[in-house]
Amino acid sequence: MKTNLRRVTGSALLSIAAMLASGAAAAFGSGGTGADGALNPTADTVLPLPPSGTFNFTTVNIPAGVTVTFQRNVTNRPVVMLATGDVIIAGTIDVSGSSSVGNTLFGNDGQPGLGGPGGYNGGQGGLVLGSRRGGDGLGPGGGSAGAVNPNNGSEGMGGGGGGYAAPGGAVSGTSSNGTNWSIPGGPSYGSIFIQPLIGGSGGGGGGGSATIRGEGGGGGGGAILIASSGAIELRATGRILANGGNTGTNVSTTFSPGCGAGGSGGAIRIVANAVRGNGLLQAAGGLGASSNCLGNGIGAPGRIRIEADQIPYANASNSPVPTADVPNPLFLAGQPNLRIASVGGVAAPAFPTGNMDVTLPTNVTNPVAVVFGTSGVPVGSTISLVVTPSLAAPITAQSTPLSGTTTSATATASVSIPAGHSVFQATVTYAIVVALGEALSRYAQNERVEKITLSATLGGPSKAKLITVSGKEYDAPAEALRMAALGG
Repeated sequence: MKTNLRRVTGSALLSIAAMLASGAAAAFGSGGTGADGALNPTADTVLPLPPSGTFNFTTVNIPAGVTVTFQRNVTNRPVVMLATGDVIIAGTIDVSGSSSVGNTLFGNDGQPGLGGPGGYNGGQGGLVLGSRRGGDGLGPGGGSAGAVNPNNGSEGMGGGGGGYAAPGGAVSGTSSNGTNWSIPGGPSYGSIFIQPLIGGSGGGGGGGSATIRGEGGGGGGGAILIASSGAIELRATGRILANGGNTGTNVSTTFSPGCGAGGSGGAIRIVANAVRGNGLLQAAGGLGASSNCLGNGIGAPGRIRIEADQIPYANASNSPVPTADVPNPLFLAGQPNLRIASVGGVAAPAFPTGNMDVTLPTNVTNPVAVVFGTSGVPVGSTISLVVTPSLAAPITAQSTPLSGTTTSATATASVSIPAGHSVFQATVTYAIVVALGEALSRYAQNERVEKITLSATLGGPSKAKLITVSGKEYDAPAEALRMAALGG
């Protein structure tokens, strides 16, 4: 008889060894074609990601002492490795975000760390002149930027850490006049189911000082799904890493800049008929403290999930502790969706990256029109837009009501944007009928769901939350979204 592993969390995972009796359930299939053959690297290897981000291997065997990393593709897709046979990892698979560049008083000061594949970049460090505000970290959980330190107008404040499975670390203090100040970390997002597959968010950039740029934030950890029609074995020397980027080291100057914050950890999901061994799984947040700067915004942990009918696997050093389940569908289908369709008449790509997705011509004048598209969202709903410039405070706007049909609707917002790089995030919240809310209560600790919130950025897929009648919020798993799309 099969032991049900659904939603097992915490340290209980360390002793799971559920065994599937012969014939108790159909075997899991990865859906891979094997078209890419076997992956058997004998030395450190960088694999360029295909446009889809998906590899179709027969088997995977990464020996001890060998590290496999990935070159991000132009749409920054997460890594998907589908295998028709067994996967053996004795070496390292690494999709971590990179650390920011330390300030050296040369031209590369203030540069952020890059997100791993499917993860998001950190924010830029603030300039020496002007407002001196840094840039917010990118992604749904991007940390807020630091600005001028109220204790000393010649120094900068540190940025807030990137959020993911939890909010990012905040930076706080007391100004010279006794008032408290705080730079928040980024919000939490996503679901323990890691559907959709999405990486970590960048840490906020530090504020500039009177003598040197603020430090850039660390990049968010990437996202990886490994699925095998056989077994996945993590041997003692094996590691899968999706850590957030740290911050660099700064030279000493007369006035200290704000530290960049750490990026959040990314996402690791492994699915097979059996997962065994004792190798390390790590999606930790990046550290925000470095020398010769002010602040300590730490990146939040990411998410790790194991899905199999047999899980004789244990490692007490995993960070964070994985959740476990029997195999679920690998990919989402048929859920409500919100997307940013165009900005200033320029169409947005189908798979936005958050990095120069739309380039407006120089003759475009403010305000510009931002067009949204939805499916599965009631007409008449309005969309809130937040535009985050690279080195300025966010700008907000509200759309016209959605028009069209529930299956396909559009709305438009008008917003004035500054020159330079900006990140757009759209959010729509809509009420649902009581019957559907009661059906969705199973995903909200048995309290009726009253509303659903969808968010989308020019930098990643939609995310969703369930909001109950008392105002509590819960990340929406795949099953809940499919029910919402079908009306219960």
